[in-house]
Amino acid sequence: MQIYGDTKSGNCLKVKWVCDHLALPYDWIAVDIMTGESRTPAFLAMNGAGQVPVVRFDDGRTLAQSNAIIRYLARGSALIPSDPFDAAKMDEWLFWEQYSHEPYVAVCRFQMVYLGRSRDERDPDKVRRGEAALARMEEHLQKHRFLATDAVSLADVALLAYTRVAHEGGFDLAAYPAVQRWIREAEQALGLAG
Repeated sequence: MQIYGDTKSGNCLKVKWVCDHLALPYDWIAVDIMTGESRTPAFLAMNGAGQVPVVRFDDGRTLAQSNAIIRYLARGSALIPSDPFDAAKMDEWLFWEQYSHEPYVAVCRFQMVYLGRSRDERDPDKVRRGEAALARMEEHLQKHRFLATDAVSLADVALLAYTRVAHEGGFDLAAYPAVQRWIREAEQALGLAG
């Protein structure tokens, strides 16, 4: 299996983390999105959206979209709850992450890390909605150890990717102590803490 991605991208790291946690063998193919490497004809043949990550399996099939990839790779593992309702709660967080968290927290980080903008140059609406996403996580994590169940799941993998580096997008995680606790525990459970 080959993973085409950028190690600065949380969406790409989700895939790497799942592979590493489950000891799935892969080759990492670095793609520099800032120089157009995800817009070449060869890359677009794998993913017409021109986005990373993309996984190419040994049989030649490809799969894009980070949450679809991790959902596929983790099938049958403890990262997907065996109880159907708990698995649906995990999916609920996966969908929420892509719709209500990533477009704000990750985009503010992209503006600062990739585009070199200052904290004050961030889009105010994205900042407001990013803060709302972090506040929702804080409220939930004040009552729960992890997001979907009492054990780490793909919901935690998905939300950890950009939450743990939210400060790089100008968000102050000191305001979210339950989120900070969850980051430490999720990193430890996934073998990322070091």
